[in-house]
Formats: sequence, structure tokens, C-alpha cells
Amino acid sequence: MKYTIPFILFTATLCGLLVSCFGNSRAMQNGGEVTGQKGMAFNEPAPFGMTEVKRGYLKTGLEQNDSLWGIVTPSKDISVDGFWMDQTEVTNSMYRQFVEWVRDSIIRERLADPQYGGDETFKIEEDRNGDPVKPYLNWAKPIPWKKPTEEQERAIQSVYYTHPIDGTVMLDAKQLIYRYEIFDYEKAALRKYRLDPKERSLNTDAPADPDEVIMISKDTAYVNDNGEIIRQTIERPLSSLYDFLNTYIVNVYPDTTCWVNDFPNAQQEQYMKLYFSSPNYNDYPVVGVTWEPAEAFCASRTHYLLRGLGPQARYIQRYRLPTEIEWEYAARGKEGNPYPWQGDEAKSKDGCFFANFKPDRGNYTEDGNLITSRVGIYGANSNGLFDMAGNVAEWTSTVYTEAGVNAMADLNPQLVYNAAKEDPYVLKRKSVRGGSWKDPMSLIKSAWRSWEYQNQPRSYVGFRCVRSKASTTSAVSSGKKKK
Repeated sequence: MKYTIPFILFTATLCGLLVSCFGNSRAMQNGGEVTGQKGMAFNEPAPFGMTEVKRGYLKTGLEQNDSLWGIVTPSKDISVDGFWMDQTEVTNSMYRQFVEWVRDSIIRERLADPQYGGDETFKIEEDRNGDPVKPYLNWAKPIPWKKPTEEQERAIQSVYYTHPIDGTVMLDAKQLIYRYEIFDYEKAALRKYRLDPKERSLNTDAPADPDEVIMISKDTAYVNDNGEIIRQTIERPLSSLYDFLNTYIVNVYPDTTCWVNDFPNAQQEQYMKLYFSSPNYNDYPVVGVTWEPAEAFCASRTHYLLRGLGPQARYIQRYRLPTEIEWEYAARGKEGNPYPWQGDEAKSKDGCFFANFKPDRGNYTEDGNLITSRVGIYGANSNGLFDMAGNVAEWTSTVYTEAGVNAMADLNPQLVYNAAKEDPYVLKRKSVRGGSWKDPMSLIKSAWRSWEYQNQPRSYVGFRCVRSKASTTSAVSSGKKKK
């Protein structure tokens, strides 16, 4: 019997498959069935200082027939995924650690600079094998604070200046700039921005135009010869994944003058001088930080975390500001209360206030505080979060619009717009939530919406960070069956 060559090849291939498959012990154990790969699950540890806010449902805003100060807050049914959230607002101590990290990075850069002695050990330019790498700072090399050489002393003192009037030596706030990059994964995933033209249409039968020019906008920044931060939003033809990498350079030092600028006819000099720098205010919420430095803090916190992790770093989501809806969902607690506590009263039966706010006309001290209070001295809500009402209002990642929740999706809603420098100021408004130490009780409701310009420092606005969870957990509903 004669066989054709294709038949012989098919038979040989089939025999090879039978031998390779059924000769394998694992395949024999599985009976040749696809059973899925086994692997070690990643159990995300609770981040330091954070608490878990479990996913759930929120009827956001107020009822349509309820208004605050003549402003109607729309209502909408929304589902929110679980996330981690800082238990308290970011404190002066926490933010000062960030500021000093920026300071130390500048000093290390200068210690490696030939103008200041050129100690190459403060920078790593080769890997363990001696191959060149992109230079980065050597944080294992300590800064010689105690016994520096003349050049080292000059490098260290270059980030400080002496006040010409009172002789106080202080950090030069203008030099404390932080550069970071954010890759926009969501934008890169959009079909219209695919690098391969064939992937931009769901209709695979339609011929793709390889010559189509797709324009992309990205944020970039640099420091000019005068030491000024130049931020630009540029548009250019899509060419590579680097078009989704946004660069930001931000001055991170808090604007301590906000205390006198917010209250021009009040005696606030002591807070301007001491609130951020004095250890007496370590556990108080940082203020005078605009939206952009708050974003920079989140980026630095992410970088600091990932540096100490191994392969599991790829599962960890970045620190960020909460969305407006995440904030409200977390503030209401598990019961969805109008305030972070149960009921509409500001005080307990024992006469203790539930939050730091302005209880009465001109009486800031009735709740025990004149301005901000130490974080965490009032009781936590049912999510384990402190000061979700009063103390300081908090930045969110959401751009402010009058439409509010009506412009948002009903699943993990977010509205993001990175305003360019040349954009009108109306596009630079960010949602601020929670009310503050200077606000009456009606303005510290969880549903109350307010805003500030993203570059406006305030003595009553701070922030806290969130982090999306690395995994979600399915659960069986315990609700009653529908009849």
C-alpha cells in the first residue's frame, strides 16, 4: 500500500504527540484534561498606616430635594471596588520626611558634582559586572553631616539660606523640586492609540490605513537656565510607548504663608513660622500643599515602596489621591451615614464633639481646638478612618464639575483632567472633600462638594493617600432571595 507524503507526515506527528503527551506523568495524572496552572497566590499585606475599605455600594450625594447653602447636590447609585486608605491625613512629620528626602537627593547630586569635590561614590554608574548603567544616586552612602570636607560642607550648605533680617538658617524652598514620571496605562490601552494601526478598529475586515497620523498629547517639564520650572503639554504624532510617559517637576515645600494669606486680618504669624517646622506640630495634618505636590508625594511614596520589594512589586498598585467617590464612600462608613458617625448630632451624649470644625459663630474653640488638631484624636468611623469630617478638607484626584456625579460612571467612577498651563482656570479646579476646622457643621457632611484651584495653597486643605488592592475577592451574597 502506498501512502502519500502528507499522510506519512501527519501520522508521524500524531505519534509524536501521543508519545510526548501520554508519556508524561503529569498528563497521565490529569487524564489529558486542561486543569489550569497552579501557583502561589499573592496575599497583599496591609500597607503601613492604612486600612482596608471593602468594596460595596454607595448612594452618593444628597437627595434632590435637599440642598446646602442653596446648592443642590445630585444623587446617584454607584458601585466602588475595595481599596486601601490612610487612616489619618498625611501629617507634617510624614510630609517633612518627603521634603528631607528631596533635600538629601539634591545634596547627593552635588556631592557627586565636580564643582563640589566630585565624589563619584555618591552615584552608581556601573552594575556588579562593571557594565555601565543609567547613573542613579547611591543612598547607601551617608551624607557627611558631622565632619565634612570644605567641598562637602559647601555642597550641604548650598540648599540652605540665611534670612537677611533675623539671621535664621532655613531650607531654600525654591530649590526643593521633585521630578517624577507617570506612565498612563489607561491611555496606552485605548484602541484609538494603539501603535499598530491594525489594532485600532474592531472591524478586522476593514483595511487599516498605515499612513494615518494619530496625535497624542503628553505632559513634560524641564528646568531652564534661570532655575524656573517650565511645564508644557505637547502634541505630537504617536510614535512609541514613550508618548504615554508624562514628566512632572514640582516644588514640594509647603507654602507656609497660606496662614496669613487666608486670614489677612488675623494674627497668624506664629503658624506661618512654626506649624510645619516645629516638632510640636508633627502629628498635625500638613497644609499649604497644593494638589500637584500632593500628587508628587504619592509618586515618591510609591517609588520608596517599590525600591524595597522583589518580584512581587509588579502586583502592587501605586499610591494616589482618592477619587471623589472613593472619598465619600469611605467617609460615610459601612452604614452609609451622612456623617462619619451615626446620627445628625455633632456631640455625643457626654458632650464630646465627633470632629474638629467651627461649632458656633466665631467660636472655634468649643470643640477643644482653635485651628487644626492632632490627627486621630477623635473616634474613627466604621471603616477605621479618622478625621473624615473637619480638621482639614482633602484633595481628591477628581476634576471639579458642577454636574458632579451625573457626569460619572456608576462603576469605579473617575473624572481626570491634567490641566495644561495655558488652560483657563475653570479647568484647574479639583474636588475637595470633608470640610475643615474653619467650616460649620453643614459643610463637613460626607456628601458636601467643594473645590480649590490645583495650584492654590490653603491653611485648611490637606490630603491622604489611597492604593487600589492587588486583588479582589468574590463573596456569596447573604441577602434574602427574591420572591
